[in-house]
Order: sequence, then structure tokens, then C-alpha cells
Amino acid sequence: MYGRVLGLANLGLMVLDSDQRIVFWNQWLASRSGMAASRVQGLLFLEAFPELSGQRMEQAVHTALANNLPTVLPQNQNRSPFPLFAAGTWGGERVEQAVTLTPFNEGKERFCLVEVADVSNTVGRERLLRGQAEALRAQSYVDGLTGIANRRHFDVALDRELRRAHRQGAPLSLLLMDIDSFKAYNDHFGHQQGDACLTLVAEAFASRLQRPADLAARYGGEEFAAVLPDTSAEQAAQHAEVIRAYVESLKMAHAPKAVHSHVTLSIGVASFDKERLNDAKALLEAADRALYTAKREGRNCVIVARD
Repeated sequence: MYGRVLGLANLGLMVLDSDQRIVFWNQWLASRSGMAASRVQGLLFLEAFPELSGQRMEQAVHTALANNLPTVLPQNQNRSPFPLFAAGTWGGERVEQAVTLTPFNEGKERFCLVEVADVSNTVGRERLLRGQAEALRAQSYVDGLTGIANRRHFDVALDRELRRAHRQGAPLSLLLMDIDSFKAYNDHFGHQQGDACLTLVAEAFASRLQRPADLAARYGGEEFAAVLPDTSAEQAAQHAEVIRAYVESLKMAHAPKAVHSHVTLSIGVASFDKERLNDAKALLEAADRALYTAKREGRNCVIVARD
């Protein structure tokens, strides 16, 4: 009766004697390996599974029998050590396995129980959950409207690059930019068209940043920002002018009440300085003052912070 009960278990059960010969092999293993118990009983463990020679499994079997130490094999090393497949298929992709080895004594002789569980569904769910978590994490760093980085991503990137600038003494610049007269645009064309305008400007602005380390972000509302590592104030001003001129060249019609007939950007530039502009708050305030000056001086221009 006990043999039948073990045969019905929903996991693989194999027993090895002190010589590492297979003395028990249940139906679960037979149906997933294509090898009946009569075929494997009496075989040495490595005769049945020659590919495991020199592997972690062989060492675990030896340790269990010689030192009476149980082992749970870590899945990160080998998720599918035994050639086991979906029941009745005996081919294709191996099922993912959790393997436990437990030594025990029967009289004076030592044996090792090898338990093999099919964890494919669990692993699949874990992968799905990890994928979903990664997707959610990615979404949490992307602005839902424009598709560029959001404020959270910007804050993380600026903090990271500031720490690097302090460590290495590397230059770092920041751009803050604002769509000129955007309220007039929204009032005239409506919020749906306003969203389309924001998206077009974001795409145009981001397309002018060519280096992988440069970050284009929506800072909030109609404001955008860029983190430019390894970039001096003069270089950042040149980048800003390229962005400003490109957006102007798109000739997007503006509202009649706007200062300019086409959609334009005002841009403030600030650069890292170990003595004064050495943290995110100081850099942002300097860039914001430069942006305000650009607005005050007629918009559609670039101003570099000089404090």
C-alpha cells in the first residue's frame, strides 16, 4: 500500500542506497522522464543521469549519503537539473524543478530520498509578476502624456548626476524651458489640442538631445527640463539654442493673443558650481531665475544663469 501511495504523490520521489543505486522510482518520475521504474531500478544514479556528473547534484547526493546532510538545491544555479518534461511528452522544454535531498537510515544502511517538484507554474507566475513590476516601475518614470521622462525620473537623474559631479569634479548643466504663452494656446485651441502641442514640443525637444546620458523630462504643466552631464554652461547654452531654434522652425500656429505667431520656447540654463550651485535646489532656482529673465526679455530666447 505504501508503495502505491508514494506512486500517487504529485512530485517525483527517488530513493538511492548507500552505493547511489536507485531503489525506488515513483510514477510521477516515470511519466515525466519516459523511464519506467523497472528500467532504472538498480542503476547507479549517474548511469541514469550521466549529464549530472561533476554537477552540483552529484556533490549533493554524495554529501547526503556520506555526511548525513540534507540539501535543498538553489534554483538560481540550475532550474532544470533532471531531464523531466510535461507528463507524456518526454521532449521539448524541461519543467523547472525544486529539488530536495534528505538522507535517512533504515537499520544500519543509509539511503537518500530525492524529491523533485515541478515549479514551472510558480516560476512562470514569478516571471510574470516581475515583468509587471518592471513595467510599472518603468511607467512610474515616464510622463503619461508626452512619453518622455517625468518629474520623478528627472529628480532621480539630477540627484545621481550631482553626486557624480561632486565625486569627479565633472561639469553638469540643467535646462528649464517653458512654452511661451501656453495659456493663450489652451484658451484658443482647447485642452485636447493643447495636449497635442505639449507632445509635439516634447518630441522635438527630446530629439535634439543625442547622448544616451542626457535626460529630457516634463517638469510640470508646459515646462520641460533637461539634465546634461559632462556639459559646461557654454555647451549647454549651445544645446539650448539648438532646441529653441528647432521648436521655432516647426511653425506651429499659436493663438492670436500670444506674443509670437508660432509656438516658441524660453529657456533658462544653470550649471553646477562646487561653491554655489552645488545642490538640486540651488541649480533649479538658478535655472528658474534665468527662465524668468528670458520671459521678461521677450520670450523665445536662451538666458544663462550668472549667479
